Amino acid sequence: MVSLSDPALAQACQRVLETGVGMDEADVLAVLEQPDEQIPAVLEVAHQVRLRWCGPAVEVEGIVSVKTGGCPEDCHFCSQSGLFASPVRAVWLDIPALVEAARQTAATGATEFCIVAAVRGPDPKLMAQLRAGVAAIRAEVDINIAASLGILDRSQVDELVQLGIHRYNHNLETARSFFPNVVTTHGWQERWETLRMVRESGMEVCCGGILGLGETVQQRAEFAAQLAALAPHEVPLNFLSPRPGTPLEQRPLLDPRDALRAVAAFRLALPRTILRYAGGRELTLGDLGTRDGLLGGVNAVIVGNYLTTLGRPAEQDLALLQQLKMPVKALSSAL
Repeated sequence: MVSLSDPALAQACQRVLETGVGMDEADVLAVLEQPDEQIPAVLEVAHQVRLRWCGPAVEVEGIVSVKTGGCPEDCHFCSQSGLFASPVRAVWLDIPALVEAARQTAATGATEFCIVAAVRGPDPKLMAQLRAGVAAIRAEVDINIAASLGILDRSQVDELVQLGIHRYNHNLETARSFFPNVVTTHGWQERWETLRMVRESGMEVCCGGILGLGETVQQRAEFAAQLAALAPHEVPLNFLSPRPGTPLEQRPLLDPRDALRAVAAFRLALPRTILRYAGGRELTLGDLGTRDGLLGGVNAVIVGNYLTTLGRPAEQDLALLQQLKMPVKALSSAL
């Protein structure tokens, strides 16, 4: 293991490696504040923690939007909001297209297919579309089905369980203290309540956020600690890709060094969790940074395109995993 120059931080890292218990907020902040020359050391520690507590396999996932654009919420980073003058317009995906997207996702070796909708929460039309889509996918494609449909009530959670939804995604997006700066049409607590119900239902919880929204380093540490308290099965890490027409369109990209510090810090806060590369990594990190993150704690990737932005070609990510000798996680038999 590469040695850290800070003895107290090195000891905290060793505790995580030995016990599988994540760092507290103060230690996470110390990782986020490490000087540039210490980035390789914290990434190496995070990689060792990932191998010890998650194993070598990488989970591959594809996502598709069943309903794009026209969302009534004002998430300042999102071009799908109907409140902003962005070029994204409301579009519904039909069932054959949904099945084809699932088939193409499975063909990459992915084990997870997430159906996403740009809504505050699902209405009867969306739930009917989901029911039909899940049934059609199950009839033709062998893949786990996840969903991301916004804020849920109890009856909707129960229906998703009955449909056999494997994992539910609902991101907290950022630290609770910073959330009102990026969303005003609903509160952080509303998201937390949906996640609580999902966890109680037995579905796996997928919850992460976006870095580079304007939050402080201290708020990144706060966010990591709040995610650790939730203990999600998966944490997708997005990096802001400023979208035209949104309130954050002029924000600069996150410094790639800060992005890599965050990858290591979130792994050390969440040693047993699937930590997934998600949107914005291509712009923020590029090819070399993507590789560094995979060797610094990340153990899952979204392949192909995201909801409104282009990603790396799936073949490129899969070739990198092969080069790094990182096996793709096999499909679970429990669908």
